[in-house]
Amino acid sequence: MRGLFLVRRCGSWSFLFLMGWMVASAFAAAQSPENSKQTDSSKQEEKKKLARATFGGGCFWCTEAVFQRVKGVESVVSGYAGGTVENPTYEQVCTGETGHAEVIQITYDPEVVPFAKLLEVHWKTHDPTTLNRQGYDEGTQYRSVIFYENDEQRRTAEEYKQKLNRDVFDGKIVTEISPLPKFYPAENYHQNYFNLNAKKGYCQAVIVPKLKKFEEVFKDIKK
Repeated sequence: MRGLFLVRRCGSWSFLFLMGWMVASAFAAAQSPENSKQTDSSKQEEKKKLARATFGGGCFWCTEAVFQRVKGVESVVSGYAGGTVENPTYEQVCTGETGHAEVIQITYDPEVVPFAKLLEVHWKTHDPTTLNRQGYDEGTQYRSVIFYENDEQRRTAEEYKQKLNRDVFDGKIVTEISPLPKFYPAENYHQNYFNLNAKKGYCQAVIVPKLKKFEEVFKDIKK
């Protein structure tokens, strides 16, 4: 009864005691080893400043598989960009009427692999001289394209393209370099496609040779 009486009469003291206990508990939790690990992990993420690059070079099943194997690449998402229809479906994009290109959006650590190196991988693992076509895949959705997010990416891409046109391709590169419009992730069944379907005919006939070429040319940056 006395305890109840004190709580009723000394409500403010009881409230302050309760608040003090809650603060102390929170402080103790913050000092726990598990929480310290989470804090350290968050700090590491803050220190690692990631960037994005968006490329189109034919079927995104192929390009996704290549860039997933590049050191410094954190994630690759297949999707659509550059068209006029919102939230396009794969079937719509395949008609060639939406204006979208099949692209991949790469999240990467520029301290491990710079944007210029990603451009090199992009240009050396598809044919940038065929307009709206890669192999048997034909249509504007398969065009060679670089969608830049800032002036530095635009400048780097344009300078690299000029160099390749001058020194390697004799002015035949048709790669489009445009500001990034809205990016739409593709349907789930397109994501991580090669890794989940490596035994399928298309993967064996088209993607495996492309990966072998990548591994031969880019030994220094392959995972």
